[in-house]
Amino acid sequence: MALSIGIVGLPNVGKSSLFNILTKKSVEAANYPFCTIDPNVGVVKVPDNRLDQLATVSKPAKVIPTSIEFVDIAGLVAGASKGEGLGNQFLAHIRECDAICEVIRNFHDKNIIHVSGNVDPKSDKETINLELILADLGSIAKRLDKTKREARSGNKELIFQAGILERIYNHLEQGLAARSLQFTDEELPFVKSLTLLTIKPIVYLLNADDLENLPDLGDLDGEIIAVNVKMEEEIAALPEEEQAEYIQELGLTQSGLDKLIKASYKLLGLDTFFTTGPDETRAWTIKNGAKAPEAAGVIHTDFIKGFIRAEVINWEQFVSVGSEAKAREQGLIRTEGKDYVVKDGDVCNFLVNR
Repeated sequence: MALSIGIVGLPNVGKSSLFNILTKKSVEAANYPFCTIDPNVGVVKVPDNRLDQLATVSKPAKVIPTSIEFVDIAGLVAGASKGEGLGNQFLAHIRECDAICEVIRNFHDKNIIHVSGNVDPKSDKETINLELILADLGSIAKRLDKTKREARSGNKELIFQAGILERIYNHLEQGLAARSLQFTDEELPFVKSLTLLTIKPIVYLLNADDLENLPDLGDLDGEIIAVNVKMEEEIAALPEEEQAEYIQELGLTQSGLDKLIKASYKLLGLDTFFTTGPDETRAWTIKNGAKAPEAAGVIHTDFIKGFIRAEVINWEQFVSVGSEAKAREQGLIRTEGKDYVVKDGDVCNFLVNR
């Protein structure tokens, strides 16, 4: 399930540095606008203590976490919706992502220039959000004009579409993101086909040198996470086994990037189920509300058609009894059919016809 988060923001706010730490993949993070021309994609493992605890019980040969994609998109500037700073190219990259991580600068460093000359987090957030709204407004205006003309024929579907487009246009014109609109189940397929930028779920990452005194960013339509990217670079530079100890020394319960990854995973409406045994303990990604055959299909598409039943136990129960054999002895492993909705944290064994 290749779902991706697009990292956006003004130039020199720490996007590429963030991406470098997230993926440990070397991309250019030079101190000038537009140094990142093509989007860089990195697959990031989702930290999950449950997986480690299951592995302690099963002692598998391999432990495989689940993952999400982060896409580093070059810095947007005011006027991006009209092509400023290669804006059209970069906006197209955002359209291909499933959600947005907007990085906002709240650190001061005279050696790193700010594109507008001074650090103003609220203004930066408004600049980026306005550009995304203007880009959507432009594409909706064209589509609405065309659909209205064609709807004069009396075609019911086109009249239906024109009504949706007009509602979105009026909403965007007020400076509001499309994600704050409500749509019916009947309307959603058409709305999704519009690939709107501002309908994508969003998380705000405040790159701050002071994590205690945070600025007022005004109205927010997504979760905000404050991270000191420079400090995260120091954490990431340590061997993995030393990182947890250093995080504790800093007075933190987890790294800011772990918080971001978990929040991004949640933002996409994803759940995790597990399979575990002597060969492999693995985390799998499913959409929230997925039924057992769909979850089985994540392991192998043939399992959907061949699904018979699922054996299910909550991960905490599995860990507390200490083995699959004991879980079976105590009757903790349930048998579920094709209508069972797999829950986050389920440990599953799927029985299928091959």
